[in-house]
Amino acid sequence: MSWNAYPTWLNAGDNAWQMTAATFVGLRSLPGLAVLYGGVMQKRWSVNSMMLTFVAFSLVLVAWVLWGFKMGFGTPIGHGKGFFDTFWGKSGTVLSAGAEEGQAVIPSITEGPPFHFPMASLVYFQFVFAAITPILMLGSVLGRINFKAWIPFVLVWITFVYTVNAFLIWGGGYFAAHGALDYSGGYVIHLAAGISGFVAAAVIGPRLQRDREVDAPNNLLMVAAGAGLLWLGWNGFNGGDSYYAGANASAAVLNTNLCTAVAMLVWIAWDYIFRDKPSLIGSVNGMITGLVCITPAAGFVNGWGAGAIGIIGSTVVWMAIRFLSRAPGFRKVDDTLGVVYTHGIAGLTGGLMVGVFADPHVVEYIGLGGASNIPGKAGIVHGSWTLLRWQAETAGFVIIFSGIMTFVILKLIGIFVPLRLSDEELEIGDHAIHGNEVYPSDVPTLGGPHAPGWQPGGGLPAGAGA
Repeated sequence: MSWNAYPTWLNAGDNAWQMTAATFVGLRSLPGLAVLYGGVMQKRWSVNSMMLTFVAFSLVLVAWVLWGFKMGFGTPIGHGKGFFDTFWGKSGTVLSAGAEEGQAVIPSITEGPPFHFPMASLVYFQFVFAAITPILMLGSVLGRINFKAWIPFVLVWITFVYTVNAFLIWGGGYFAAHGALDYSGGYVIHLAAGISGFVAAAVIGPRLQRDREVDAPNNLLMVAAGAGLLWLGWNGFNGGDSYYAGANASAAVLNTNLCTAVAMLVWIAWDYIFRDKPSLIGSVNGMITGLVCITPAAGFVNGWGAGAIGIIGSTVVWMAIRFLSRAPGFRKVDDTLGVVYTHGIAGLTGGLMVGVFADPHVVEYIGLGGASNIPGKAGIVHGSWTLLRWQAETAGFVIIFSGIMTFVILKLIGIFVPLRLSDEELEIGDHAIHGNEVYPSDVPTLGGPHAPGWQPGGGLPAGAGA
């Protein structure tokens, strides 16, 4: 008897790259962002930051396979071509053997060649994109969000915000049908996370005043390690979104790294121009800005466009952090890690730059023309303003929809579970919430959180201690 592990439609190279790319993307969350958050926060919030990251990753996977994937990439809820007909996908699971091992397909997308890998590869690849979005948003509310409120929030937000944006832009919905481009998530992931995180920070309220005044990382080595995982993990993020191990994937990876390097160097240059010392934290912000800005454009622009996006994006975000953050509406909101800048504004800038630099000579799939698989589709520098219009309209929707829905979801959850940690938990941090801390003491100290009967502000009870 002869055996064949490969159906006629499956290309082993494409499938291997898709699973590898998905793993790279997953590594950006675990351990990438978990380690970065654990190092950049004060030590008493390190464990909590990592725990929030791990639980979000787990929650999204369960929701994704049970209902989320179909809502973002399944059959549209309507039968026409109007906005609300193509607003969302019908929910459903992807857990049957036939669903997992059958050929990958996105029903609403009719242009482009068929996928050459199984549905399971597509589901997992899109899961790691979904998972990192609330984890990025989390950076805005570290140091005060209630762990018990975070759990339902992640499930509801993924269901009613992420899947809608994904379907409209990636799943063949309204904006995709009108030519809007978002190669790997400048809008679906970063803009949505930045806006939602900013709204969440405003609703939940600021950290303790002492946490805002002494906002010092507890471990810069962890920050550097997490940042490095983000940078190289982005090769899977942008390199996997052509869905083929072909020339466009290679171009997207090169463009991603070039834009990131340029953005980081430009950030350091601005630090020197304003007579600041180039810090590791600042340089990481420049790196992240470059990664985010190129994300919506990676497979649609040439190398010159990627370099230009790095210069423009880094400059815009650097200036926003230095000057816009002083404006009343921004100054009053305690966005812990500045997610609204490095992801929100960076994602918006990168998405708009697609409308400027998209090159019709960049071929994603052989035989299907340029930038968006529609021959002649081009940015401003290549002779067309149409793409920029749709990039701007799509961004406007993501901003308004994500912001309003995040506000509503938080207010509803707040009726049942406090969104903010108690004052006692805010004073203590990790040990009060999780029962451990990132740098535990070998010997309990008098009055410390490990001491029997310890209470904040009250020291040890009478008769305790030596």
